[in-house]
Amino acid sequence: MTTDILTAFLLTSLAGLSTGVGSLIAFLAKGSNERFLSVSLGFSAGVMIYVSMIEIFSEARESLTDYMGTVKGSWLTVAAFFAGMLIIAAIDRLIPSEDNPHEFAHREGRSSAPGASRLMRTGLFTALALAVHNFPEGMATFVSAMQEPEIALPIVAAIGIHNIPEGIAVSVPIYRATGSRAKAFALSFLSGLAEPLGALLGWLVLMPFITEAVFGAVFAAVAGIMVFISLDELLPAAREYGEHHLSIYGLISGMMVMAVSLLLFM
Repeated sequence: MTTDILTAFLLTSLAGLSTGVGSLIAFLAKGSNERFLSVSLGFSAGVMIYVSMIEIFSEARESLTDYMGTVKGSWLTVAAFFAGMLIIAAIDRLIPSEDNPHEFAHREGRSSAPGASRLMRTGLFTALALAVHNFPEGMATFVSAMQEPEIALPIVAAIGIHNIPEGIAVSVPIYRATGSRAKAFALSFLSGLAEPLGALLGWLVLMPFITEAVFGAVFAAVAGIMVFISLDELLPAAREYGEHHLSIYGLISGMMVMAVSLLLFM
């Protein structure tokens, strides 16, 4: 069990700290390859939607129906699924849109040129908003890795890819405000720590009370969180960065890769 916890925590940390990768890309790339980013975001959405609806939701329903019976278990699965969506939606609603890391499309290319203090404020609030938003994502990743290790890697990869442009959103305004790559990278990197912190909280709070029913309910909520992230954040961002068809091609590719990977582990 200790090994499983350490592995889950490590995978969650890798997903969260990929914000640092986005920061490095922002510094090293003179111009971003937006077509590639569009496909990558669509791919992440495809992975997360497929694994949530086909694998995670089914596992949650199986656990809950075995524990509570078919009718009650099925109802609780659906309720937990939409509760996960409501939780992540509420977090997004509490963050002002201008400071929300998921409202960053083409932030680098805004026509206005705000002063250094405003840019610094934007970067700091984006880092804070990102940390708040990534907290439940970390818990979701951790629980997924603990319950189904064979599907943890694709989930980590998908969340990691979607954290990369968020890292760009944090680092660019701070770098332009201060001229310091170190400060921009540090804040971008640290904002990603919210995911392993979410994992740690999930372990400390949930593990003492974990039962088959609790795992099932949390797993269903995880599915809801991932579907919401995909529909509300990844796909719109993918369309902003490229042609509509590119995001859909990425989406389908992600679903296909996820489907094949699951079949290989049967």
